[in-house]
Amino acid sequence: MPKMLTMDQLLSSSEVETLKAGDVIEGTVTSIKKHEVWIDLGARGVGVVLRREIGYGQPLEEGQTVTVSVIDPELDEGHALLSMRRAVKDRGWEELERLFAEQEVVEIIPYDANRGGLLVELEGIRGFLPVSQLAAGHYPRVSGADKDEILQKLNQLTNVPLKVRILDVSRKENKLIFSEKEAVKDDMAARFAELKVGDVVEGIATGVIDFGAFVNVDGIEGLIHISEISWERVDNPRNYVKVGDRVKAKIIAIDKDRLSLSLKQMTEDPWLSEVKAFQRGDVVEGKITRITPFGAFVQLSPSVEALVHVSEMSDDEGVDPETLFQLNEKKQFKVLDIDTENRKIALSLKKTTAKSSKVKPSTKKDVDK
Repeated sequence: MPKMLTMDQLLSSSEVETLKAGDVIEGTVTSIKKHEVWIDLGARGVGVVLRREIGYGQPLEEGQTVTVSVIDPELDEGHALLSMRRAVKDRGWEELERLFAEQEVVEIIPYDANRGGLLVELEGIRGFLPVSQLAAGHYPRVSGADKDEILQKLNQLTNVPLKVRILDVSRKENKLIFSEKEAVKDDMAARFAELKVGDVVEGIATGVIDFGAFVNVDGIEGLIHISEISWERVDNPRNYVKVGDRVKAKIIAIDKDRLSLSLKQMTEDPWLSEVKAFQRGDVVEGKITRITPFGAFVQLSPSVEALVHVSEMSDDEGVDPETLFQLNEKKQFKVLDIDTENRKIALSLKKTTAKSSKVKPSTKKDVDK
């Protein structure tokens, strides 16, 4: 007569693995009630999913195969306590770890923003895209550190699909960080390889600040420094470039991840033509534009500015330029030297006399413009 085996012996001798907390398994929905859903786990028995552990908006019907996570393998009543919500997260972390390991580019849609960046959810896991990891075309260029303006620009990116790579992922620390910059890095490197100094490029102005204007050139960030906006002296870049303007500019330098651009070099330097109106020894009229301890700058024409050094102001030693000049005041000066190569003109106030030469009438007209 064959020896009878107990149930425990049968289970231990079979290939059926016992349930353990944290297991992620599949089962079949057998019953859907108001506050619970019952799952057939096959040889592993049955389990129940309480309503709070069902994923938000997840459709269910009897006979449907679902993935669940084991919270408690055996309650006092003999069945397992399960969670669908946790199963989604467990599978989600596994997928995120794979995406990170393989450095895959994925598409995310931010659902909210704060002053530090964008809030994102992928594979059921919530993550973060820091503002510092946005690509050039989406980075919020604002004056100073205006956090409200930054948040306003970030809010415009919510519900907008973005291509990203996972920068850091840790299930233990519940951390998930994304980077748009990393996702476009390879493409940017290829684009940079096609560009060279002297090329003329076209882009959209994305930000105008005190020291210049930022331009998005097909995803590459470019900067037009204030000194490269116009041949004229620029006090406020906003008078020349507005956000949203389509800009054509010349590449004057290529840095690691940014283009240095020039707007003024798209046209000939008017200084070279206007300076021909002046000769050494001429007495000219100019307008005081800046006063410094070492001298005063004088505008002779729209594009030509000259310097009268403190030593050429008076025969008196220790003369103070502030006592001799006022801003926007017009005075007559003698041209001492014209250095075309370095774009410099030296003037003298003390050597100006009525007998030395006539004031050039065209010069006065140019200054009044």
